[in-house]
Amino acid sequence: MELLSILLSLGLLMYLAYRGMSVLILAPTMALLAVVLNGDIQSLLPVYTQVFMKAMGGYLIQYFPLFLLGSVFGRLMETTGYALALANAITEKLGPRRAILAVVVACALLTYGGVSLFVVAFMMFPIGKSLFERAQISKNLLPGAIALGAFTFTMTALPGTPSVQNSIPSPFFGTDAFAAPGLGIIGSLLMASLGMWWLTRQSKRSNEPSPTSDTTTLQASTPAMVPSTRLTVALIPILLMAGTNLLMAKWWLPAWQPEFLTHASFGLTTLSSVSGLWAIIIALSAGVLYLYATQVLNSLTFTQANEALNEGAKGSMLPILNTASEVGYGSVIASLSGFLLIREFVLSIAPGNPLISEAVAVNVLAGITGSASGGLSIALQTLGSDYLARALALGMSPELLHRIAVMASGCMDTLPHNGAVITLLGICQLTHRQAYSHIAMVTLVFPLITLGVVLTLATFFGNF
Repeated sequence: MELLSILLSLGLLMYLAYRGMSVLILAPTMALLAVVLNGDIQSLLPVYTQVFMKAMGGYLIQYFPLFLLGSVFGRLMETTGYALALANAITEKLGPRRAILAVVVACALLTYGGVSLFVVAFMMFPIGKSLFERAQISKNLLPGAIALGAFTFTMTALPGTPSVQNSIPSPFFGTDAFAAPGLGIIGSLLMASLGMWWLTRQSKRSNEPSPTSDTTTLQASTPAMVPSTRLTVALIPILLMAGTNLLMAKWWLPAWQPEFLTHASFGLTTLSSVSGLWAIIIALSAGVLYLYATQVLNSLTFTQANEALNEGAKGSMLPILNTASEVGYGSVIASLSGFLLIREFVLSIAPGNPLISEAVAVNVLAGITGSASGGLSIALQTLGSDYLARALALGMSPELLHRIAVMASGCMDTLPHNGAVITLLGICQLTHRQAYSHIAMVTLVFPLITLGVVLTLATFFGNF
């Protein structure tokens, strides 16, 4: 009955989220339903305030700076015109014949540069729609193209990516965003190649014009192309942020010896457990400051620049609250007796190779919560210390744990109840029936295959 209560709660969470109900309401409700079905009605309030809210608050405390700075950076990239310049320059150079590749590359560059995937989706839809119409590619493939560029390799595999997912393992394993760079690059290339193969193959099978395709629409929906010289200027904030992240993570922060971290007021922490987060925070801050100064120097008023900051701050609220709510839900599930069965099963998988067990655990919890960062956080909070101890006992680099955990979080997370999937389909004005199969192939099936390949390489060749 204990395990059944978890499965029933999860099933309702997925179904109702699929039907459009807010996760902010669903997560606590379904968590408490699992408690009731578990036969522990008296502990409803303690579970809500001491487990759900504590886990939700802990996630907010740790990762709010990343969501805030990332959203502000994305908004400033948008208002300065740099994001649109990048997207337009790429699509102009590649042309309508390579419409799918243009959308994927533009999305990848923007998300690797720190722009929120939600901002990228909103920004790329009209550009991608126009390109797909010109190339007479079914619009049903557009969500898959956007998802491939924004939800996959730039989120989990590419070394140094400033995504929240890539920062979560750092406090648990003492690693940074550039962990296992060789494996990350291989994983990125494989995910991108498989995704492009699938989308290109499907486009040839369904090569027909959109019903709304006409010359007037194309001209109205296609923003003016930006000269290639603007592309170089638009790349500066992305290069600045990536360079700052690398400098902080690999050289400056590791050489710093802040004695105050051993004080009780700072939680008696160590530099290795926070330097990965600090590096991304500093890098995002550098990008935000550069973009803010650029706006002011380009004759925009302080009021306009501040409005962009305010809009970016507001835009960070819903994504982090949704994710934190899912973390709260997962923490309640993890506190139930039925979860012990899941935990023991996961730990019993490949006892001689913690990477395999970790990959399964993260996938399961990402699927339960419908969130890559949510599932990853819960998995590492409940099992991270076990995996680290096993890895060190085997002489295995913690960087392998970092990269496998992050890549595993980007597989089962995109089940139909995933918030980003629902938002993307809404932006593209399509249903799950029309477009989800393509999203699932590029964000779930191929990342799982890639994870298997990277796991094999990590097992036989170690960290590189």
